[in-house]
Amino acid sequence: MLLAELEVRHSRPIAPTRRIAIGEVFLPTEPAPGFGGLLLAGVVGAFVPLLEDEVRDGVDRLMADLEWGRAIPQPRLRHRFQNDTHGLDRSRHKLVGEGERLSLELDDHSAPLPQILGAVYAAGRLSLRSRGAVFRLLRRAGRWQGEADERLMSYLRGDHPRWRGDADGDETWALAVLGFGPGSEPARSDILRQWRNLVRGAHPDHGGSVDRAGQRIVDLTEAKRILLATG
Repeated sequence: MLLAELEVRHSRPIAPTRRIAIGEVFLPTEPAPGFGGLLLAGVVGAFVPLLEDEVRDGVDRLMADLEWGRAIPQPRLRHRFQNDTHGLDRSRHKLVGEGERLSLELDDHSAPLPQILGAVYAAGRLSLRSRGAVFRLLRRAGRWQGEADERLMSYLRGDHPRWRGDADGDETWALAVLGFGPGSEPARSDILRQWRNLVRGAHPDHGGSVDRAGQRIVDLTEAKRILLATG
């Protein structure tokens, strides 16, 4: 059964310009984030591990701007977003369900960045009522480091073993160690920035306790590892 669908329109590889648009969509978001939000997050999680760190940071910033409705100067991340789809190639991504099982059907014939941008811009077009929940899920997806398989879907739905409070991955503990609120979904770039700042502050050369510096840095690094999902 088709639960959600996203059509991303993008320049062909041989085109001299990089353009992107949104084609036909079916993105139900009630109750938020809904199947539509899950599909958008699945697209982000599937393709984001293929990006360089600098580009991933740029995607984080774009998501923040779109969530808060800020104007987006074009081009952004070397791609111009537009409404006109004429002459653009298309990629279709689907979320399908069979019983309790949900799976992604992703079109990977094009480069990863246009697919991510298509999902993020589509999220920016959602209603204010659902946008916040969807972007929280997109930020979670932006931390994914594994394959685009059932583990990604479990991670996005919240039933991955890493997030059930076991010794290998207590998300609540990790969020607290790095100074984030319980239940928050910080972007990957925010996690790395916070980790760097706290490690620097924990070092004795910067005023940290000599006796506790070693364990503090170990805890901070473990919290970073937990929040930057490795699948």
